[in-house]
Order: sequence, then structure tokens, then C-alpha cells
Amino acid sequence: MKFRNFPIYRIEWITSIFLIGTALLSLTVVPWFLWTQYHLAADAPGKVQGWAFVWAMFVFYYYATGFGITLGYHRLFSHLSFKAKWPVKLFVLLFGAASFENSALDWSADHRIHHKHVDEDEDPYDISKGFFYAHIGWLLFRLKPKPPVTNVKDLEADPLVMWQHRYVQWIGLTVGFITPTLLGWAWGYFNGYASPGMTALAAFLIAGLLRTVVVQQGTFCINSLCHMVGRQPYSTTHSARDSGSVALLTFGEGYHNYHHEFQHDYRNGVKAWQFDPTKWIIWSLEKIGMVQDLRRVPDARILAAELKEKSRTLGSDIDKLAARLDARTRELKARTIAAAHALAKELAERSEALKEAALTKADVGTETMTELRSLLQEAAEMLESLRRADAGATA
Repeated sequence: MKFRNFPIYRIEWITSIFLIGTALLSLTVVPWFLWTQYHLAADAPGKVQGWAFVWAMFVFYYYATGFGITLGYHRLFSHLSFKAKWPVKLFVLLFGAASFENSALDWSADHRIHHKHVDEDEDPYDISKGFFYAHIGWLLFRLKPKPPVTNVKDLEADPLVMWQHRYVQWIGLTVGFITPTLLGWAWGYFNGYASPGMTALAAFLIAGLLRTVVVQQGTFCINSLCHMVGRQPYSTTHSARDSGSVALLTFGEGYHNYHHEFQHDYRNGVKAWQFDPTKWIIWSLEKIGMVQDLRRVPDARILAAELKEKSRTLGSDIDKLAARLDARTRELKARTIAAAHALAKELAERSEALKEAALTKADVGTETMTELRSLLQEAAEMLESLRRADAGATA
């Protein structure tokens, strides 16, 4: 049976049952369990003891599985942003499986297609099909048959990756659900708790079930929110956006506009002040010799992209703001408008020169970089000046 616009015959039943089931349990059973426990007397049968240990496991598993995706599945395997020794690879493969986001091989195959065909029909989580589809719908049902996997030959040659691919569900079940449950029981038993089984149940629900849903939803926000909400300082040729808020939820993955422009850089939050703990961990691992060959985009190329994008948008932004001003205000701001258009032309010229210097690996002095950044700041101040004038005219 087929319903209009809803391809029931394309439903991924196992994936759908797992994703929807775990989400519903997290929204119903987990709050009910916590509420019930809160109102039980301290000496009541079935009262959970060892909550500090349970929540500590939640935090550990949240970060371990989150970094398994961001550091492992994404930056290491999908983009080859650095090379890692086997202990690092094993860690991210084990905890990546425990996030229940499929194997590193399948995840990377989908993600490489996403970058190659972003915003096109071939994009696995194409945002033009809507927020729901990009967020989770593409996992619940396939609009088209899945194409054969041909873009991960490098990963297929890695024995650890292929071992995880073959046994990913068993690894995920063992590491993600069974292990925290057993640790909860062991903690209760060896501490002499009256009901170690209840501590085990709490560990299963909090460190296992709830943590899985939270990490998955954070990952899904990259595919949906980061293609809808945020800034586009490096390019507007695709829908990817930088979102500091999403970066807080996803260990630094929210700087998505930068990532789509420079996908092989091991950094997503390239600015020093941007929240990107995945970048910090990779950098730290390099210092102790656990990873190597970190790929970095030169500062000149990054600034060239910013200059080019600002030159492209500055003129149109100024014109839009100027069109809303009354005749008197527009006359008063005429010099600013003219200067902004001249600056946009200069930014375009400087962008090309900087890009050429980056490609030829010519030295770009610190003074030049500082001067160019000041031009970007000047452009921002011009826009802000006109925005204030527009707000005053409206008021």
C-alpha cells in the first residue's frame, strides 16, 4: 500500500523501530523512572543507590560516543584529516558503534556523497527536501534505492574498519548497552547496595538509552539545523552554515560553512575563540604521538575565502539597506554607500591576490593579513552603520 508523498514501501523498518522506539522511551520511561525514584523514600524497596556513578557513566559515554563520531567517523575516516595509531582507531570504532549510527564504513560513504552532491538530489540528507528529511527522515525511509558503495576503497583496506563493519551491531549492543548495565550492577554489588539490580537498570536507562538518543539527535542537527540556521562567512554557494549553538551540542561540528569549504581540515572551529573540543583533542593527541599528519588549511586561503564572500555580498547588502532609507537619510549616508561599493571591489581584488599567493605558497606577511582583516572589520562597521540608520528611519 502506498500513501501519497509517503513511500511506505521504502521504510527502513529496523532502523525506524530503533530510532523511534529509543526516542519514545527516552521521552516517557526515563522521565517516569526519574520522577518515581525522586519520590521514593531513601529506604524504600527499589530505590536506586549510586546515582553519582550512574550520571558519571552518562557523561563518560556521552563524550566517548560523541567523539567516536566527530573525531573518528567524521574527521578521521570520512575526511582523512589526520592519521591515527591503532589504539585511537580502536577507541573511536568501539564507541562510534555504541552511538548506533551504523558502521564507520557506511557512515563515511554517505558523508562523502553528501559533500560531493550537497543540496542536490543525490545528497543522502538533502536539506531541500525539508528539515525532517535532513534530520532523520532519510534514515527512516529511502526515497531511492541505495547506490552501491564505491567511494570508500581506502577504508575497505583497513582491517579494523572492516572488523567493526562486520560486527557493528554486536559491538554497539555490548559497548553501548550491556557494558554500562553490568558496570552499574557491579558498582551496586561491590558497594553493598540493597538493590544492585536497580543501579544496573538506572545505568541502562541513563548511560545507555538516554545517552544514545542525545548523541544521535546532536549528530542529526548537523544535517538539518546547520543547513538552515547560522552564518555563511566563507561561501553562499551551498546551504551549509556556521552555528556556534550547534557546536556546543556537537563537540565543535557546528561550524559547518567552514567545513564544507575546507572539508579536509582537522579543525571545524578554525578561529581561536570557537568551541571545537574535537580539534583540541586531535591537537593534544598529536603532541603525545598518537596521531600525525594533521591537515590544516593555510590562513591565507581561509582569509581569501572570507574576503571573496564579503566582496560578493557587501554591495547587495548595502543596496538593500539603502533602498529602505528615506531620501534625506540616503543622502546623508551617500558617502558610506559609495565607500562600501568601493570596498567591495577592493575586497574582490585582494581576495584573488591572496588566493593566488596561497596557491603558489608565496609568503604573506603578518602586516598584510592584519590589514586585510581590518578591511573585513571596516565592511562590518559600514553595514552596521546603515543598519542603525535603517532602524532609526523605521522608528
